[in-house]
Amino acid sequence: MADIVNLRQARKQKARTDKATRAEQNRMLFGRTKAEKLKQAAERALADKHVEGHKRED
Repeated sequence: MADIVNLRQARKQKARTDKATRAEQNRMLFGRTKAEKLKQAAERALADKHVEGHKRED
C-alpha cells in the first residue's frame, strides 16, 4: 500500500524548499561587497576593451 500524504503539508514543504533555493540564488547574485562588484566591473571592462581592440573594421 502507498503511504498517506497530507497534501497541505506537502504543498507547504515544497514552498519552503522553493523559497530556500530562491534565497540561495539571490545570495549568490546580490550578496557581494561593493569592492567585489567594482573588481568584477573593472575586469569586465578590461575584457571588453581587449575584445574591441581585436575587432576588424569593415
